[in-house]
Amino acid sequence: MSQPQSQSLLEARAPPVAGSLAATVAPRIMIERVTPSVDDGRFPARAVVGRPIVVEADIFLDGHELPGAQLLWRGANELQARAVPMQPIGNDRWRAQFTPADTGAHSFTIEAWLDVWGSYRNDLMKNAQAGVVNALEIEEGREQVLAALRRAPDAQWADAGQWAQQLGNASTAQGEALLTSAALDALMHTYGERPFITRLRSELLVDVEREAAGFASWYELFPRSQTRSSTRHGTFDDVIARLPAIRSMGFSVLYFPPIHPIGVGHRKGRNNSLSATPADPGSPYAIGSSAGGHESVHPLLGGMTAFRRLMAAAADYDLEVALDFAVHCSRDHPWLTEHPGWFSWRSDGTIRFAENPPKKYEDIVNFDFYAKDARPALWLALRDVVQGWVDEGVRIFRVDNPHTKPVPFWQWLIADIRTRTPGVIFLAEAFTRPAMMYRLGKIGFSQSYTYFTWRNTKRELTDYFTELTTTSPKDFFRPHLFVNTPDINPYFLQSSGRAGFLIRAALASTLSGLWGLYSGFELCESSALPGREEYLNSEKYELKVREWNAPGNIVSEISRLNYIRKLNPALHSHLGLKFYNAWNDQILYYGKLSPDRSNLILVLVSLDPHQAQQTQFEAPLWEFGLPDSGALEVEELMRGQRFLWRGKLQHWYLDPQELPFAIFRIRPLGA
Repeated sequence: MSQPQSQSLLEARAPPVAGSLAATVAPRIMIERVTPSVDDGRFPARAVVGRPIVVEADIFLDGHELPGAQLLWRGANELQARAVPMQPIGNDRWRAQFTPADTGAHSFTIEAWLDVWGSYRNDLMKNAQAGVVNALEIEEGREQVLAALRRAPDAQWADAGQWAQQLGNASTAQGEALLTSAALDALMHTYGERPFITRLRSELLVDVEREAAGFASWYELFPRSQTRSSTRHGTFDDVIARLPAIRSMGFSVLYFPPIHPIGVGHRKGRNNSLSATPADPGSPYAIGSSAGGHESVHPLLGGMTAFRRLMAAAADYDLEVALDFAVHCSRDHPWLTEHPGWFSWRSDGTIRFAENPPKKYEDIVNFDFYAKDARPALWLALRDVVQGWVDEGVRIFRVDNPHTKPVPFWQWLIADIRTRTPGVIFLAEAFTRPAMMYRLGKIGFSQSYTYFTWRNTKRELTDYFTELTTTSPKDFFRPHLFVNTPDINPYFLQSSGRAGFLIRAALASTLSGLWGLYSGFELCESSALPGREEYLNSEKYELKVREWNAPGNIVSEISRLNYIRKLNPALHSHLGLKFYNAWNDQILYYGKLSPDRSNLILVLVSLDPHQAQQTQFEAPLWEFGLPDSGALEVEELMRGQRFLWRGKLQHWYLDPQELPFAIFRIRPLGA
C-alpha cells in the first residue's frame, strides 16, 4: 500500500490563494460599538426634532497610524448625505452630532479611513517639539500636499496653488510652520488621501418625532366629573370651562380616560362593586353599548359635536387633547354581535371576562387577535378606530395595557398611522416586565409609563434613572413620569401629607421631560382602600365633584414647576442627567445639562416628608472647568432668590413644612 506524501504543518494550514487575496482587501479600519444603535440596527433609535443626536463609535486600526472618520447623515426623504467630521474623545472613541430640523426617518452611517495626512502631521509635530525635524520629512509632507492639490477642483486651485508655491520656496523651519498650520490641515482634511476607506455595513435609522414626544406636561381628568353636582353628568362644555385653570398651571396635554359609551351589562358600582345602581355611571373602560363603540362619544358628554367644540377650545388655549385607546369591550359592545368571530367563546356559549391577577374586570372582555375571523379584519377595524380619531384632530393616544396585546399588532398599527400622519404620538401604559416595556419602545411607542411610582429611596431612584439615561434604553425608551393614576394611589402619598405630593411632583417634573398627574393630585387626595394602592371612592366608578381651591392645595407650586420646565432646556428631556454628591441619604441631588451646555439645573429633593433635612453637597464647578475655589452665580428658581456660591462645598436646609426641594440655575461668576 502506497504511503501518503508528507506535508508540512504550514502547508496543511495554508488557505487557498483566493482566501489570501480576500483577506488582503478585508476592512483594515475597525468601527465598533456604534451609538445610537438599537439591537444592532434592527430598530430605529428615537429622537426629537431640534435636539442634537450624538453619534459615537470605537474607531481604530493596527499600528501607530491614525484613523480619520466622518458621520454621514440624511434627513427624511433626502437623497444626498451630509458629512460631519468626527472627533476623537479618548481611548479610540469618536464622536459627532447632527441636529434634525424635521420629523421622520433619518439615517446615518460612519465612514473611516487611514488618515495619512493626520498621521504625518502628528509625527511632524512630535519631532518639531523634540527639535529633530529634517529636510526629508518636510519634502515628504510637501509631496502629500501637492498630491492633494491635484485632487482639488478647478474652482479651488487658485487658493490651493498658493500652498504649493509657499512650500516650494520654504526652508526647513518655514516648511515646518506651514505643514503644521491649522489652515493647511483644513485643506488636507478635504483633499488628503483616504486609503482603506470603510463604512458601516448598513445605515442606522433614527425616528425623529415632534417636541411633544419628549417634552410635555400632562393633566388627566374624567370629563364626566367636571360638574358642580354629583347628580349631573359632566359634559365637554364643562371641560371647556376648566381649560383656563389647567393651562394656567402650565400643562400642555389634556388627557381623558375613555370617552365612549359605557356598557350596562355587568356594570361596576361604587368602589368596584359587582352590583351597580341605576345612578352609577360605570367604568369608562367598559367600552361599548347600543349607543356605539370605540368610534363613538358617550351621549351624556355631548356627543361628537361637543367633542369638536372642545377640540377647538383646547387649541385656543394651546392644549393638546390625548385620548385613551383601550383595546377591549364591554359585553354590550356592538362588535360582539356584529363580529362574534373576533372573540374567544367558551364551550357553553359564554365569554370569559378580562383579568390581570389579582384584579378582575367582570365588565369587560378581550379580543382574540389570532382568531380565524380576526385576521386581519379585527386589526384593520382597530386601525380604523385610531385613524378616525386622528381625522378628528387627535394626535396623542395613551394606550391601555399594550403589553397584553400582540406586539406585531402595535408595530404594524403605529407604523401604518404614522405613515399618513407622522406627528401622532403613542404612550404605552405598560406596567410590566422591563423586557416587554423596552420592546414596546423599540417597535414604535413614543413614551412609556415607568417604575417611578415605586421608586422612593435615594438608592432606588439613582439606580433606576441611571439605567434609563446611561444604558441602552436611553436610545429608544422615553420615561413618562406620572405621579398618580386613577388606578394607582401610591403608598408613599397615602401617608406623606402635602409635603409628599410636593416631593413627587418635583422629582417627576425635573427627572424627565415628560410628566403627568391625575386630577386630585393638586388637592393632595390620598384616601385609600385599606392595604391597597387604590383610591377610596374611586372616580372610575362614580362622579367626583371637587373644590379646586380647597385649602392646602399645591396648585401654585405645580404652576411654578411647569414654568421652570418651560424656560430651561435642560429639563426638556430625561437625558443629560447626572447624580452628584450630597452627604445625606434622605436628600437626592442631581443636575440636568442642556445639549449645548448653556443651561445647567441642579435639584435638591428631600425624600423625607415628615422631618427637616439638611446636607453638605458639591457644587459641580468642574462642569465649567473651574477649580474647587471657583465661584458660581446661583438662582433658586422656586423662590426667585439670587446669590453666590464660592468653593465646591455648599450647604442647604429643606423643611417639608415649607418646601422640601430646591431648584438652582447656575453659571460661572461673570459669565
